Amino acid sequence: MRGAPIIGLAALMALGSCGRGGEERLTARYSSSGELCGIAGLEGQEIAPIDGAGACGIANPVQITAVSGIRLTSPARVNCTTAKAFKRWVDRGIKPAVGKRGGGIESIRIAASYACRSRNSQRGAKLSEHAKGNAIDVSGVILRDGSTLSVLNDWRKGPVIKRMHKSACGPFGTVLGPKSDRFHQDHIHVDVASYRSGPYCR
Repeated sequence: MRGAPIIGLAALMALGSCGRGGEERLTARYSSSGELCGIAGLEGQEIAPIDGAGACGIANPVQITAVSGIRLTSPARVNCTTAKAFKRWVDRGIKPAVGKRGGGIESIRIAASYACRSRNSQRGAKLSEHAKGNAIDVSGVILRDGSTLSVLNDWRKGPVIKRMHKSACGPFGTVLGPKSDRFHQDHIHVDVASYRSGPYCR
């Protein structure tokens, strides 16, 4: 068209980044290493089989210390199925939800991983998915500027924690947060249990 401005390659690339790939511009940079469970970016090590009481235990456990360049505040002992789902959640859910806020994520607060106990530690309840290495509890994230985002304090203050919670539904079969019950007011529980009706997310 006569008189129309000529758009250079750099400008076209900038415009393109505002489309489907635009979220990448809002995500902080991370440098990851390591490989665990055959997945690059999972850092940690294979550990000895865990033989717990009764039906508790993990035949082939791993201990995760970092995911996609983000340190865990405490090592998470799980099976590889859970480790792989956790990495998908970090990459596709947690990192985009936080974006560049506070400079990005320094570490993820792990509230629980393997534990030989009943659901919610209630007497008489069914065995928890934690007892099989199928579950991880996340209580929040620590940002690079030293600030924190926690499930307990920030669920009602803004969208970030709620986005993290919502994005876990899919990578995991069960997702429980503050709206589920009184036991999950300060953390998001995720596990790889599967249901015929699809993921159970509350």
